[in-house]
Amino acid sequence: MTQDTLGEQVRTVAALPPGSAPFSPFSPRGELSSYLLNLLSGPGIDGVGELATIGDHALARAGEVITDDDVQLSLFALYSLAYGSFDEFGDRWEWSPELIRLRTDLEHAFESALRERIRPPELPAATAGAVAEALFDLTAPGPSGPSLSRYVAKHATAEQAREFLVHRSIYTLREADPHSWAIPRLTGRAKAALVEIQADEYGGGNPGRMHSAIFAGTVRGAGLCDHYGHYVDHVPAVTLASHNLMSMFGINGRLRGAVIGHLAAFEMTSSIPNRHYGEGFRRLGFGPEVTWYFDEHVEADAVHEQIAGHDMAGSLAEDEPALLEDIVFGAMACLRVDDWVGAHLLDAWQQGRSSLRKPLTDA
Repeated sequence: MTQDTLGEQVRTVAALPPGSAPFSPFSPRGELSSYLLNLLSGPGIDGVGELATIGDHALARAGEVITDDDVQLSLFALYSLAYGSFDEFGDRWEWSPELIRLRTDLEHAFESALRERIRPPELPAATAGAVAEALFDLTAPGPSGPSLSRYVAKHATAEQAREFLVHRSIYTLREADPHSWAIPRLTGRAKAALVEIQADEYGGGNPGRMHSAIFAGTVRGAGLCDHYGHYVDHVPAVTLASHNLMSMFGINGRLRGAVIGHLAAFEMTSSIPNRHYGEGFRRLGFGPEVTWYFDEHVEADAVHEQIAGHDMAGSLAEDEPALLEDIVFGAMACLRVDDWVGAHLLDAWQQGRSSLRKPLTDA
């Protein structure tokens, strides 16, 4: 296929009017995601072998991969195949060599952009105590500046609070799953610590206490839809990137150090912000059915952070010193990307506009 023919095929697929293309659970944001979503959601589109070339074109056009809508939505769709998130895509594509190649190309660009922007500090010694101390220092509250959780606690309107839940729904309605990919990649102390944390995340055997289920109650109580992926069209690329970051770290065994560092930072920065979020929703008049999720994390994550820092991340560094740099990188990536998401919300709200790509009335 010539470049002109390929370009025409991609443009034809991207221009298909509503109803003429196979159904997709969300809308494309560029030529790559348009081509990919049409392929995934129906058998009538030929050209799976051209995906790598179309992906190359998308990456060449992307100014900043981390915030490029077409790239991040395509990665999100590809990861959803491993999670089984969307029935519309079916399960026949999960191990398609062409899709795995495309995902690998997009991941390489995403990871390279992250490593270029996130430089780990001087590494601690590869001992459990030194790593835990370094992670606690890294995640310690900094000088009082703009903070999403403090804004929600003191200033957010009810509509802004609902927008916050929409952003969070992309990950939290299937909370814990991205980090659980690491379980079979670990052994010994680190594995045992990870399982201890994840067991709590999944409700300790009680499905009603799974954190994803508790958050679904929060979403319903705020008058929103708790169906996973319902708000994908509403959130910007940076919100998708936050979830894609976890998926990339978790699915790739070579990045097992990074996913453990990410989870450690995630747990270490959860308790205080969730207290603020709970305060904010109570201030706005929401009841326990909405605030339970945040209150649960104030207590649970105060315990988890100790296990995550010493027993999980620290033990992994001690047992596999070669993973130390990635453990620290994963922690820093967690903090930095979450900061970018928070900055996006705060910038929008302080300018008097919505943080979403489309209003909730369109949901």
